[in-house]
Amino acid sequence: MNLANNTVLITGGASGIGLALAQRFVQAGSQVIAVGRREDKLREAQAQLPGLHTRVCDVASATDRQELLRWVQAEFAQVNVLVNNAGIQNRLQLTTDNQDWDTLRQEIVINVEAPIHLAMLFIPHLQQQPNPVIINVTSGLSFAPAAFAPIYSATKAALHSFTLSLRHQLAATPIKVLEIVPPAVNTDLGGAGLHTFGVPVDAFADSIMERLANGEEEVGYGTSEEIRQASRQEIDARFQLINNR
Repeated sequence: MNLANNTVLITGGASGIGLALAQRFVQAGSQVIAVGRREDKLREAQAQLPGLHTRVCDVASATDRQELLRWVQAEFAQVNVLVNNAGIQNRLQLTTDNQDWDTLRQEIVINVEAPIHLAMLFIPHLQQQPNPVIINVTSGLSFAPAAFAPIYSATKAALHSFTLSLRHQLAATPIKVLEIVPPAVNTDLGGAGLHTFGVPVDAFADSIMERLANGEEEVGYGTSEEIRQASRQEIDARFQLINNR
């Protein structure tokens, strides 16, 4: 993938992995639009990354997703890269947590429904652009789930599966389909302080972007690089390791 001369739309682009990817696309010579739910967080991202464009959008809303496409076509018709990065992670005990289902299902809507819908919405637009790319951000937990985050792990497994099908269906089109498979990264995913044990976000993003630039379609880092290439026996062992800490 050529990292320069693109117009990149990144969901969840105001912080964490999304902002790290935005910084590297800008440094490579691309224009970036960060999408997020909170205007204050988007303003903070702009302060960190001068020249960043932003758009308030709740990707949990189908109406907002449709409006995002209309806005892109009107204001940034040259968008040729869609990065489905937005995601939430909740820790949940299935036997004891009795939260309202409408609250719990937001994890499914944001992590699975939104990227699938956005990909489908943007395909006709991207087919008209030079060097079009869809990048889905999944997780090492797509392969070996963390039982403490059962819905999150299941959603990322679903997005990984969808990415494979999407790549196959778009093989005869100009659209490239890429997948970033993060390990635990030191961001605020799931809440501040929960992922301080994770790898540094800058080291992760530097490695990922370098490998995408070298033409790889699916890239991990550290433990997620190991697990995405693992045998079933190795995956089972990793599951035990993750869940018996």
